[in-house]
Amino acid sequence: MKVAYVVPRYGPEVLGGAELGARMLAERLVAVQGWEVEVITTCALDYRTWADEYQPGTVVINGVEVHRLASRAGRDPGFEELSRRVLHPPEAACAEDQQRWVDMQGPLCPDVVELAAASDADVVVFYPYLYYPTVRGVPAVGPRAVMHPAAHDEPPIRLPLFAEVFTGASGLVFQTHGERHLVEKLFPVAHVPQVVMGLGVEEHEGDPASARAALGVGDAPYLVYVGRVDDGKGTGLLASWFGAWKDRVPGDLKVVLAGTVLDPPPPHPDVIVTGPVDEETKWGALRGALGLVQPSPHEAFSILLMEAWTAGLPALVSGGGLWFTGYASFEAALSRLAGDARLRQELGGHGRRYVERFFRWPGLIRRYAEFLTAVAARARS
Repeated sequence: MKVAYVVPRYGPEVLGGAELGARMLAERLVAVQGWEVEVITTCALDYRTWADEYQPGTVVINGVEVHRLASRAGRDPGFEELSRRVLHPPEAACAEDQQRWVDMQGPLCPDVVELAAASDADVVVFYPYLYYPTVRGVPAVGPRAVMHPAAHDEPPIRLPLFAEVFTGASGLVFQTHGERHLVEKLFPVAHVPQVVMGLGVEEHEGDPASARAALGVGDAPYLVYVGRVDDGKGTGLLASWFGAWKDRVPGDLKVVLAGTVLDPPPPHPDVIVTGPVDEETKWGALRGALGLVQPSPHEAFSILLMEAWTAGLPALVSGGGLWFTGYASFEAALSRLAGDARLRQELGGHGRRYVERFFRWPGLIRRYAEFLTAVAARARS
């Protein structure tokens, strides 16, 4: 069995997003199933510019053959202005503007689409729905196309052009039931073979004391977020609300934002921005924290949340668990979490059992391989 993944960027330096999910699956199909797997991608690393940073050519990464192709263009300087016009409202956008929106968003790389169509893979897997390689690639590949949409409720998904993309796939792989319900509400795909799967979690070593030293929190209790420090991920709002909470509830609790910094939050003595951390520090930070905060309202699937639950950590999230939808609910939930050790232990225990049941790799890869094999058989027939 041979599988080709088509993603806008790929490599060990890509530490989050749909592309990381694709790499996790591709490498395990090689290691666990013994399948042949290739990746067809651009030379981009930065999702904001899609500028070519890798060298074009073919490399092998953990058994996966990766073909990188130069793009004709990255993100056009006029994209944001066009996007404001096209997405208000998206349903009313004319066909010409929609196509321009896809091209100007980038990465504009027809060679990726051409190579995907020419691949001899049994199935060609596109991940995620939003960008040029998938929008142009799914129709070009035809019955072999499988899509991991990584969809969430945002204006672009309501552009009429995405109907052809979603209905053109012969298989759909969802990360959550909520994602599946959203897609089935927007597009006539209930008859398309589907699986709700998520991603797996592998637990790593990590010493809380060493992590405290690396993070610079000393002996203070802390909440932790790991990922892009990006206003689009909710970190700016988190820092602002946490600062307001500290004004109302004085104490030594801190919040740690660990990850690549795109939008630095305003300075605050109890908001610690560390920059990227390694896996050992991340897992030590999770094991030593009071709780995880996941502020992004637009996560198709949060691998960080699964990792935190694996570490037995309670979570404060935007939209579920101990949740918040505005400052008042944030203050109430945070005060409850910070003040109730028994609740933290119970929530963390429930989370770990949930991950053990649904999100360990061996079972996920078996289900995924069975699904892809079935789609490939239908495509051949």
